[in-house]
Amino acid sequence: MCRITGFWDFNYNNSYALEETVVKMRDTLEYGGPDSLGVYIDNNCPLALGHRRLSILDLSTAGHQPMIWEDWVIVYNGEVFNFKNVRKILEQEGHVFQSETDTEVIIHSFQAWGMDMVHHFRGFFAFAIFNKVTQTLTLCRDRVGVKPLFWYLKDGLFMFASELKAFHQHPKFDKSIDTNAVSLFLQQGYIHYPHCIFKYAHKLAAGSFMQINSNQNIKNEKYWDIQNVYKNSSVSKQKEEELVEELECILTESFELRMISDVPVGAFLSGGIDSSLVTALLQKKQGRQLKTFTIGFHEEEYNEAKHAQAVAKHLNTEHHELYCSEKDFEKVIPLLPEMYDEPFGDSSSIPTYLVSKMAREKVTVSLSADGGDEIFGGYTKYEITQNFYPKVQKMPSILRSIIGGFSSKINPVWLEKNSSKIPFLRNYKNISNKFPKLINALEAETQLDFFNISSTYMSQKKLKKLFPYFCDRYKNSHDIQANRLISYLGMVDIDTYLEGDIMTKVDRATMSVALEGREPFLDHKIIEFSMRLGDEFKIKGKETKYLLRKILYKSVPKELIERPKQGFSIPVQKWLLSSLKENLLHMKDDFHFIQTFELDKNELNIIIDNFIAQKGYINPHFIWFLYTLHQWYLRWIKN
Repeated sequence: MCRITGFWDFNYNNSYALEETVVKMRDTLEYGGPDSLGVYIDNNCPLALGHRRLSILDLSTAGHQPMIWEDWVIVYNGEVFNFKNVRKILEQEGHVFQSETDTEVIIHSFQAWGMDMVHHFRGFFAFAIFNKVTQTLTLCRDRVGVKPLFWYLKDGLFMFASELKAFHQHPKFDKSIDTNAVSLFLQQGYIHYPHCIFKYAHKLAAGSFMQINSNQNIKNEKYWDIQNVYKNSSVSKQKEEELVEELECILTESFELRMISDVPVGAFLSGGIDSSLVTALLQKKQGRQLKTFTIGFHEEEYNEAKHAQAVAKHLNTEHHELYCSEKDFEKVIPLLPEMYDEPFGDSSSIPTYLVSKMAREKVTVSLSADGGDEIFGGYTKYEITQNFYPKVQKMPSILRSIIGGFSSKINPVWLEKNSSKIPFLRNYKNISNKFPKLINALEAETQLDFFNISSTYMSQKKLKKLFPYFCDRYKNSHDIQANRLISYLGMVDIDTYLEGDIMTKVDRATMSVALEGREPFLDHKIIEFSMRLGDEFKIKGKETKYLLRKILYKSVPKELIERPKQGFSIPVQKWLLSSLKENLLHMKDDFHFIQTFELDKNELNIIIDNFIAQKGYINPHFIWFLYTLHQWYLRWIKN
């Protein structure tokens, strides 16, 4: 696991030093690669590549990057977990290797198979390979977008990097803001590919290659696309027992692949279905105690540590937990704009950072169970879209308006406090956040619209008063197939939320403490299997992730797992109304901030003032989006 960067200046005029510049770009990423460093300069192009290494496989100097072999130079971030099998194939074709690294396997694979090489790989990765003879630079990102890769092109300057902060070190970097990215951020709190907060920067699409040559010709190509996986799949006719058996084999293989390492490996454990399943299957196969890690909260409504501890005790892991107070959380808030160098509004980044920091004291690699919800139907919003939208669709528009108007007057906070007394709300958590989204979704015209709107934190009508531009969250490129709605919604989330939010959160938090986070559920074989499942194998009645539960309950008693889905939540509203209140007041009077993002000052004032006065209901997560946007601006634009 590493951090990479580089640039190719087609209009270079000696106005700055190539090596000094790439070194500055590279060393902004030092925390993600503290073990070694390197650069490659080609003065004839001119082109520069930089690399920071976190040593995981082959800890010797043989793994140093940039790695040069014959006509190729590579800088690489990630892991190809099946590299030994790929290496055997290459050796049979006459390739000779000098190290035990997957980096060397990638560069040989590229020489042997070109861009078809990626179909041999199982893992996550982002890399750049330069061919010195053809003067062609190739960038590649893994299928799901676990590893980040940004690129930039303006006025003959092409750059790439694992994180945006590297670009700021180049003297020709243009920091103009992209309005589409701002729209996406205000809707959902993150910016998914290919969009980027900067106008001339982009995220390389998940599952794609990009090539640029000395004539500045650019070629983009998708080699794996979750939309096509959905489109080309059909519902399996296998019996439940057969599906459970096949899935358990695929999961076990994927999870065990993620244990390949020359350094200690552990796992995050929340006590939920996904992390418990990862832990159970690995503990069963490893023959030794797996190190597991959990963050605990003193506030009961946020605390899952006791559930994780019960699962860890049952599975006999070497369990570590750290209880944090609000003061511990608040100490992390000033770190966020540096850690997340693009606007990022997921407040669970705070506990993710804290659990990563704790794990790094014991291991260099930790497995995370992200992706299980998207792949196997774990989110409440899937169930709601499946069951509630058909009822909404049958309502006359006037009835929708009446229900929406009446429901909007109900205080969601009161509703959450009294949910135990309301039969159809008893099994749901975080109702104050979900209820307003559901009311906004009454205006939806299609099932996808309903899903998208119910995933946003402010109604489109109100949002347009604050920010006049609109960018679609997701365009419907395929029809929803019969008995595959849950897979369709999961496909949408894999292509947007998983890449833009969850993977961003985990990657930046783990790499900020030099910890490699691995995602065993995100093996493409698991995803492709899941797309063949009918809806009843993902959500059966009120039981989400049905097949995963069938496998998990072979190893863990049902009573240790069964509880309403909780999530990784923190008291955002409390902070915004107390310790962060002055920041909100400063934000609404920051003229240059308002001008930079083209916000309506009057509407911003109304939103902030009403939130502070607790006049009506304004989703605190949306206020957190605004707060983090302003903090990002202060760090990366104003300075």
